[in-house]
Amino acid sequence: MHLTLLKAKIHRATVTHSELNYEGSVAIDGLLLDASGIREFEQVHVWDVSNGARFTTYAIRADEGSGIISLNGGAARHVQVGDLVIIAAFAQLDAVEAAAFKPDLVYVDAANRIIRTHHSIPKQAA
Repeated sequence: MHLTLLKAKIHRATVTHSELNYEGSVAIDGLLLDASGIREFEQVHVWDVSNGARFTTYAIRADEGSGIISLNGGAARHVQVGDLVIIAAFAQLDAVEAAAFKPDLVYVDAANRIIRTHHSIPKQAA
């Protein structure tokens, strides 16, 4: 049996660009890719916190330290510059791998600079 688990997440990044006529993808600051473990060309899910849109695309590398989060091609129609998004990648793991697995979680400020990383999400209080 294989389980699909959250591999990595960039939490509440700010969209800096929306390029309809650029080849489809999401360009992500290379420092954020490295910190999250998301690979260039890896499938990612993008969830727009600001408007509720949810879609799938792939990651491409933007300049390290640029703060760029650019939704390109058709994905550009789902966001506006300034929207907050969560970018997530998933992995297929067998039950043994899943038992010990911890995701790479990256939290950013309004300029998409890393403020902290973690490997677990706090339990939600009632």
